[in-house]
Amino acid sequence: MRYIVRCMQDKDIPQAIEIDREAFPTQWPKPSYTSFKQELRNRLACYIVVAKPAENEAAVQNSENKGFLYKLLHLFDQEHLFGEDMASSSREYIVGIAGFWIMVDEAHITTLATRNAFRRQGVGERMLLQIMEMAAKLHADVVTLEVRVSNKQAQALYEKYGFQKVGVRRAYYTDNGEDAVIMTTDSITSNSFQSRFRQLKQTHQERWGVFYESEKSKVA
Repeated sequence: MRYIVRCMQDKDIPQAIEIDREAFPTQWPKPSYTSFKQELRNRLACYIVVAKPAENEAAVQNSENKGFLYKLLHLFDQEHLFGEDMASSSREYIVGIAGFWIMVDEAHITTLATRNAFRRQGVGERMLLQIMEMAAKLHADVVTLEVRVSNKQAQALYEKYGFQKVGVRRAYYTDNGEDAVIMTTDSITSNSFQSRFRQLKQTHQERWGVFYESEKSKVA
């Protein structure tokens, strides 16, 4: 299956909201069109998507995996309710979203989520690879994140890429008061880290195939 990795655009926001709410159903406050749009204009933030290209809009509409929000938007006057940007939704089917902030020499991952139907297909790992490559090009030295104590699967993925548990944020998640594990890498620019990273990327490509990278997602 062919996928494209690229920067998130305004047209992707309706689908990004679907994915976020599907992946984090109890999250509060819930993301909105406005909050996503603000993030896309935040100079410290970088957001990417993994997209499954569609031949035309009908291909997206006929997809058995299309979300509830996409169907709902077509029952109303989208431009009147949400504005021009919301009306011109993406013709690609977005299967994963991820974002991070650059703060001095640190890249902090703020979100990483895939649609339920596309889990265990290498999508989440490919987004993590992309984030870490972008972070290095933006001169970050380490990558950090928080993850639920109960999310052992995500922790295992992060540990695979050199993240280490360095602390706990008590009652970090407001929906149920669950603690968050703080995880961080060693220097991502070191020779040893980059050598291991290249091996992991090659292994991912051999297993899942090439995720084509859009020119718009490349950092100069």
